[in-house]
Amino acid sequence: MKRPFYHYLMTERDPNKKDAVTIFANSAENDGSFPKQSEDYDEISAYLELNGSYLPSMDVFDEAWTRYIDRNAD
Repeated sequence: MKRPFYHYLMTERDPNKKDAVTIFANSAENDGSFPKQSEDYDEISAYLELNGSYLPSMDVFDEAWTRYIDRNAD
């Protein structure tokens, strides 16, 4: 079983870096409603579309998701 997306995303946090995925990770950490246990793209995507005002573009989520899949490949 792979780890939830949120757990991966937290590895991308950094107070000094300013790339889009890092900013997303830093913001998601402060989102108390983020689906922290989910491994499901559609569930997280739907959540972010409705509640991710801190996400400038869903392309950022897609980039982070690709990294997540690459790092959790069996």
